[in-house]
Amino acid sequence: MKLYYSPGACSLSPHIVAREAGIAIDLKKVDLKAKKLANGSDYNAVNPKGYVPLLELDNGQRLTEVPVIVQYLADQKPASGLAPMAGTMERYRLQEWLNFIASELHKTWGAFFNPKIGGDWKQATLDRLGLRLDYLAKQLDGKQYLMGERFTVADAYAFTILNWAGMTGVDLGRWPGIKAYHARVAARPKVQEALKAEGLVK
Repeated sequence: MKLYYSPGACSLSPHIVAREAGIAIDLKKVDLKAKKLANGSDYNAVNPKGYVPLLELDNGQRLTEVPVIVQYLADQKPASGLAPMAGTMERYRLQEWLNFIASELHKTWGAFFNPKIGGDWKQATLDRLGLRLDYLAKQLDGKQYLMGERFTVADAYAFTILNWAGMTGVDLGRWPGIKAYHARVAARPKVQEALKAEGLVK
């Protein structure tokens, strides 16, 4: 399988999941500004959406969107415990988290990468993000991970988005439980492997 990624982008999430599951993937780096691959070819020809991640299966089929890709990867290795069994209430709870992260954290936080953000727009976005982080902090109270004591694909996704705090100047100090959670996930050996492979840590 091939994972098209950009260092530190949301594609870090399926990268982490693949390593946690023990799935070998061929990393394909994408220059998102130029929409080019390392060999100079046009990334839009691979993914017309123009963004990452994209997972290309060995049979040539392609999947996009983080919640879909991470569940696909987890389902290839069900014994990993990275996603509960399909059809169970726990699986729907996982999907609930994945959708919350995608729509409320990912999209809100992503606005800070827009160089035109400022003034009232920036403040409104910060206020909205603060409310979502308040909710996240409450849900993490007394838990190791989002689903309880077991690390799942939702944690890989949440960690990836929380990792943007330093890049965007969002201070997580207001949420000590979230800071501790982020550090806990960061300390996982497979997470460290992914971060090093993308050049995000030494």
